[in-house]
Amino acid sequence: MSASRPPLGGLSPQAFLRNYWQKLPLLVRQAIPGFAGTLGKRALFSLAACDEAEARLIERRPRWRVTPGPLEPAVLSRLPARDWTLLVNGVNLHSAGADELLKRFAFISWARLDDVMVSYAADRGGVGPHVDSYDVFLLQGPGRRRWRLMPPAPRPFKLIAGAPLKLIEGFRPTEEMILEAGDMLYVPPGWGHEGTALGACQTYSIGFRAPGGMELSAAFLDFLHERGFADQAYRDPGRKPARGAARIDAHLLEHAARVVGRIRWNRADIATFFGRHLSEPKQHVVFRAPAGPRGRAAFLRSLGASQVRLDPRTRMLTHGSRLFINGSEFAMPARARKALQELADHREAAGAGLAQAAAGELIFDWYRQGFLSLGG
Repeated sequence: MSASRPPLGGLSPQAFLRNYWQKLPLLVRQAIPGFAGTLGKRALFSLAACDEAEARLIERRPRWRVTPGPLEPAVLSRLPARDWTLLVNGVNLHSAGADELLKRFAFISWARLDDVMVSYAADRGGVGPHVDSYDVFLLQGPGRRRWRLMPPAPRPFKLIAGAPLKLIEGFRPTEEMILEAGDMLYVPPGWGHEGTALGACQTYSIGFRAPGGMELSAAFLDFLHERGFADQAYRDPGRKPARGAARIDAHLLEHAARVVGRIRWNRADIATFFGRHLSEPKQHVVFRAPAGPRGRAAFLRSLGASQVRLDPRTRMLTHGSRLFINGSEFAMPARARKALQELADHREAAGAGLAQAAAGELIFDWYRQGFLSLGG
């Protein structure tokens, strides 16, 4: 599976981004001819029972029911022959094939790419008609699935009250299509869509991060708090007796306004925050130090003849001379910038280039934390 060729049929990334991205759905027949998936039913069920994976079981009998993971193997083994779907997020962190699949969409950029979610559905399984706030590519694995689409309404879709999923009320599709193994459907944010399994099937969803204003605002305030606020003691000499014991007086409000008004940030602060925020791994992600790690001297000797590969869990981004890896920030020395940029862009790089750029100590530190590995 070539990571360099985007699975857009005969369409170039430039044409796709110009004509379809966040505008219109696109159906690509045989985007990856005969795609057979990257892991089977048994492996997916095992992953759904693991603490390090995000999983949900969605059933309709007749009402919708959502069971969060980890899911007991006994529960999965007793499922009926139809009307259920197992969703497992972050499969690219556990499957080399899914990780390679994600790389084929890097024409969008790592800052926006999120993960590969795999849906295993029994006959008639699905999650109902819903709408997402982010872009998604739906690549069909083994089996077949029918998709129905509804364009964005003039007003936001009305959701079914009390449902455990964000289901669209009064779903009226205008398009319908059946996807077979290797076919792919791109759905822009805001489009209503519903997928229904026609027999048992797998669907691979390549999703994108779309940080909303509420998420960013809350995270930025946490960032500013972590950086530290200037303290100012409250004083009110010469105050007069309160006219009403429950009233908040103007002097107290003025003090609060002065304190909050002294909070300052600039564009560089925003860039630092955003790099850290976007590179921060999800809460369930755990890095493991290598078993029997090489010592520093042995590692640096072998670096020049090795290929450096980022762990699938590692998120590495850059902005100018700054590098962000798994929530931490580093200044890239001018001499090492090209080699480190190559590692960030392609998620692997020749160790010789990194060694020659005097980045060996940094690479060794990341190796010890389990952020990357050396290979042939």
